[in-house]
Formats: sequence, structure tokens, C-alpha cells
Amino acid sequence: MKTIHKFLSVLSLLALFTLTFATPALAFDGRGGDKVTIKADEVIKDDLYVTASEFVLDGTVEGDLIVFGQTITINGTVEGDLIAGGQVVIINGTVTDDARIAGAALQLGENAVIGSDLLVGGASLETQKGSIVKGEIVFGSGQALLDGDVTGDVLGGTGALELNGSFGGNVEAYVDATEDTKSSPPMSTYMTNIPISIPNVQPGLTIADSAKIDGNLKYTSTYDLPIPGNVVGGKVTRTAPQVNAQARYVPPTPAEKVGNWALDMVRTMITLILFGLLLGWLFPTFTKTLSEKINSQPWGSLGWGAIAWAAFFVALLVIVLVMIFGGMLFGLLTLGGVGGTIIWLGILALFGLTIMFVLATSYLTKIVVGDMMGKWILSRVNPTLAEHKVWPMATGVVVLILIIELFSFPLLPIGFFGWLINFSVILCGLGALWIWGRETMQARKTA
Repeated sequence: MKTIHKFLSVLSLLALFTLTFATPALAFDGRGGDKVTIKADEVIKDDLYVTASEFVLDGTVEGDLIVFGQTITINGTVEGDLIAGGQVVIINGTVTDDARIAGAALQLGENAVIGSDLLVGGASLETQKGSIVKGEIVFGSGQALLDGDVTGDVLGGTGALELNGSFGGNVEAYVDATEDTKSSPPMSTYMTNIPISIPNVQPGLTIADSAKIDGNLKYTSTYDLPIPGNVVGGKVTRTAPQVNAQARYVPPTPAEKVGNWALDMVRTMITLILFGLLLGWLFPTFTKTLSEKINSQPWGSLGWGAIAWAAFFVALLVIVLVMIFGGMLFGLLTLGGVGGTIIWLGILALFGLTIMFVLATSYLTKIVVGDMMGKWILSRVNPTLAEHKVWPMATGVVVLILIIELFSFPLLPIGFFGWLINFSVILCGLGALWIWGRETMQARKTA
């Protein structure tokens, strides 16, 4: 089932990706190309979405700006949130609300103003002297040089951090400063073809005498770092990193393997019997019919089961293609509501189809095959019990699981045969379900 889970994860990501382009029914401006420039006298009165190799904002966006590209430069004003991802992100202008940026080289110039919080993920972060962040900074990076002013707290994780600016709140940093990182080469040596200079930050935590921290300083490091006096207004706390020693893997003994195997086998038997009782109570005719289909058409059930197995994945693929192309088509036609409906219906269809398939392959197939086996066994031992509502199913399930698990005995190299028997049982059950469904539809057509 791991393959199924991985497959479904990919499908879900594709669906969500398509949904982001299909659902916006509100007005927005979209730009794309090799180079996109918003001139100084240009005002975008809506949200702006941009994908370009190079993007330059000299004008004003009266909404949110979402931009992805290789080089992104913000010289103008964003009156909403900024979401930017690229190789290089440079902010020289004003972002009225939050800024979320990610990339290799990230820089806040001396005229940059972030009106609220700054969230950063990348290799190198630099806030130059004169830059202002009026909220908090949360970052994760290879190195960070903070020369600007921050009104709120600073929370970060990095291998090299230098604090030169003014910080109005607390500073908490995980600094991976070890003897090995001290000998690391400067980041600028391997970050080439970058249109901005990459600062060289010493590994560990460096705090300049000119820095000012009004709150507390808390850092995580393997050893004490030099902190200048009169820089930190609150407390200074060093926390040693939690080193989780890898637990030595102790392989289970043969007795433990056998014990776990036996316990799992009993659990499986009990679970299937309980589900079988529930099915027999809710749908007595249905389970009996499937059992008879396998008994009367064993090879046909096996063959149709293989087709049903393949049809499931084909159905998933068809649903995803309809979601993607339907969502994109209606999105391009600015019918985002219709596109969004298609996406959500597709997600529901994927979810429902998958749940039914998992229930069928995990429980239903083994129950109906076990019921067929139980009737065959009891008809030769005690024909009266063979017609009982419960005993054939319970007996057959116990025998079937016992056979599968015996061929999966942990101390013998025959696990493949156990898997093969289990898979054959699943195919037979799916095939019986397929035949039953086909005959039911044909009967309705002729009625």
C-alpha cells in the first residue's frame, strides 16, 4: 500500500497546485515574461502575480505582490503583503505589511522598510544599516548579517549570525557553532554569478559593540560565545543543543519475531471476522453473492480482478487530468468559480474512490474469499454448519489468514509466496466485485 500512498500524495499536490490557479474569483493582475518592470509612475490597483526571470518594481502595488523569478528587486511600494521567491531577492523600497521571501541571496537595502513581520528562508540574509523591520524577523538560513533595526523579536536558526543593528525585542537564535564550522569557507566563495555582494559572516554568533538588544538574548550553542557588555538590556542565556544519541538498533531475536508474527496474525483474524460479521448483518445477500461468484468463476474472478486493479489507477489518473485541465481552462476563461468547483469535486472523488478501494482490498476481498473457503471446508465436515450465517465466514477467514501467514513465517525465506497468495486473494475478491457490478448493470438495462 506504500506505493498507493505515494501516488496519492503526488496527485494531491497536483490538485492543490492547480487549485491555486483556478480558484481566484477576485480581481488580480498577472504579469509574466523574461523581464517584467513596473515603472515608477505605474500604480497597480489590485493584487499582482508575477513570474519572470527578472522583476523590478519601481512603482506601487495597492495590494499583495506575489512574485517568483531569478532576480527580484523591490524599489517601489507594496501596500499589502509581499511573497517573493527566487535566486536573488532585493528590497530597497517599502512593504506596508508582512514580507515572506526565500532564495539564495536575500538583501534588505538601506532604504528598505517592512511594515510588519519578515519571514525569511535562504542561504544568505543581509539587512543593511538603515533598513527597518517594524515587526518581527523569523529566519532560517546558512548565514545572516543583521545591520538594520528591528522593532520586534528576532528568531532564527543559522550557522553564522552577526548582529550589528538595534533590536527592540528579544533575540533568540540557534547558532550551529562547532569546531568544524569555524573552518568553513566564506559563503561568497561558492555563491557566484550573484548580482549583489555576499557578506562574509564568521561562523557562530558575533555581536558588535554598536549593537543594541533591548530584550533578552537566548542562543543555542555548544559553548559560550563572547557577548559585549552593555549590549543586552535583558538576560543572556545559553542553551546547549540537545544531542540525541542515536539509539543502537537491536534486531529482534527469533523468538520476538515469531511472537510478533503470531500476534499480528491473531489481530488480523479478529479484525476480519468482526468486519465480516458487520457485512453479513448489513448486506447478507451481497457478501453471499460475491462468495458464490468466486466459487463458480475462480479464474474469471482472478482475471477480472487484475483488470479492476489496473482500472482503479486509470480512474485516478483520469480524475486528476480532468481536475488539472478543467481547472486551468476555466481559470484562463476567468471562470474561477467553475474551475474551483471542478477541483474540489475531483478531490472528493479521489478521496471517496481511494477509501472504497482500500476497504475492498484490505477487508472485503479476504472476507468473501474466506467465506467461500469456509463453506467448502464445512460442507465436507459438517454440511449443516456450511449453511450457517457465521461459521463459514469465521472458519474460512481463520484458515485463509493462517495459510497466508504460514508462507510469511519470519524464520523462513518464503515471504514472497505469502505476498503472492495474499495478492491473488485480493484479485479474486476484486474480480468477483467487478463481475457482480457488471451483471447488476446489465440486469438494470434489460429490466
